[in-house]
Amino acid sequence: MSKQTYYAPTGGHPPQDQLLTDRAMFTDAYAVIPKGTMRDITTSFLPHWVGTRLWVIARPLSGFAETFSHYIMEVSAGGGSDQPESDPEAEGVLFVVEGAVTLTIAGKRHVLEPGGFAYLTAGCTWTLHNHAGTEARFHWIRKAYEPAPGLDAPEPFISSDAEVTPTPMPGTEGRWATSRFVDPADLRHDMHVTIVTFQPGGVIPFAETHVMEHGLYVLEGKAVYRLNQDWVEVEAGDYMWLRAFCPQACYAGGPGPFRYLLYKDVNRHMPLRLSRR
Repeated sequence: MSKQTYYAPTGGHPPQDQLLTDRAMFTDAYAVIPKGTMRDITTSFLPHWVGTRLWVIARPLSGFAETFSHYIMEVSAGGGSDQPESDPEAEGVLFVVEGAVTLTIAGKRHVLEPGGFAYLTAGCTWTLHNHAGTEARFHWIRKAYEPAPGLDAPEPFISSDAEVTPTPMPGTEGRWATSRFVDPADLRHDMHVTIVTFQPGGVIPFAETHVMEHGLYVLEGKAVYRLNQDWVEVEAGDYMWLRAFCPQACYAGGPGPFRYLLYKDVNRHMPLRLSRR
C-alpha cells in the first residue's frame, strides 16, 4: 500500500505577469477559498508561537463560519509553542499533512506524522514543537466546547488516517466512504472532524440539505461540487465553507480519489438565542 500524501500550501507569490484566473467566491450561503489565495501576503501570526505562521481559512464572523475556526499551521524546524491555546473553553483537532510534530498532552509525548490526528479537550494542557529538520504543516480546528447535562467531557486522544477503516455510505458500493475518528454514537462530542473519500466517478447524487455547518479542505484529487445553486470546480488545496442548510452535491473527477477533511457541529440542541454563540 502506497504512503498517503496530502496537499499543503507553501506560500510564495505568483509572478507579476500572471493574469487573474482564480476561483475565489464568498456568498451568503457558501465560500470557496482556492489554494492559489494561500500566499505569503495572506498569512497570520499568533502570540507564544515561535517560527510559525498560519493561514486562517475560517473564523466566527457574521455571514461566515458561526461555530468554529480553522487554521493551516506552518511550523519551521525548531518552532512551536508551550502556550498554544489561549482559550480554556476551546477544544481542538490537529491533522498533520506535512513533516512531523511532537505533541505533548498532560506530559505524554506523541510524534505525529502526515495523517496523524489529535483531539484536544477544552482546558487540557498541551504543547507542540517541530523537532524535525523540515517545515511541518498541519490543520488546527477549534470550537468552543458545549457541555451537555449528564455527560462527561470526552478525553484527548491520538489517532491517524491509516488507523481508521473508512465506513462506506450504504448503497454506494464503497465509492463514497467516511473515515470517522470519533464514534458517531458518542454524544459527548459536539463536533466531528472526519475524512470523506470518493473514488473516481463517485457522487453525491442528491442535494444534501441539513443542519450542520460544514468546513471542507480538499486533501487530494478534484471534483465538481454543487454549492447552493452553483457548480464549482475544486481540487487539492481548496477550501469550502457551507452555511447550515446550504444544499450540496458532488461529482468526483480525475484519475485518483477525491478526499477532504470535513468539520461539522453535531449532537447539541439548537441555540435559541444567537448571541450565545
